[in-house]
Amino acid sequence: MKLSHVKNSLASLDKVAFQLPNGSFVPQHFHVTEVGVINKRFIDCGGTLRNETVVNFQLWEADDYDHRLAPKKLNDIIQLSEEKLGIEDWEIEVEYQGETIGKYGLDFNGSHFLLVTKMTDCLAKDNCGIPEQKPRIRMSALGATSGGSCAPGSGCC
Repeated sequence: MKLSHVKNSLASLDKVAFQLPNGSFVPQHFHVTEVGVINKRFIDCGGTLRNETVVNFQLWEADDYDHRLAPKKLNDIIQLSEEKLGIEDWEIEVEYQGETIGKYGLDFNGSHFLLVTKMTDCLAKDNCGIPEQKPRIRMSALGATSGGSCAPGSGCC
């Protein structure tokens, strides 16, 4: 989810809520303790130099159980961050500490934000020896074209 989508979504909300991948919610008294820019420069396993830039939100909860972050207040924090840090319309990454600090992608379901599990991936599969996934073939289609038999080298078995 890009920053512009977060800002547009906040305009339609009465309250801000974040749901974790397991279905539970970040407690209502959370704070957004940071809005920042994370620039990552790296070389993938195929030797390609890469740059990745994301907007980072850090969610934190304290013992101030009456605290509630209003949508307008979060929008104000975002706007100030855009002005002071030169933030552009990049993807959002959210940090939240459960048992350890988790990094999540962000989505919106129309009523609240969803923290989405992020996965690692190889960016240079062609250079790493990772085989491409073989195409799936319907056996019924093979029978129609090959007369119901499987010839050596035909790819049907």
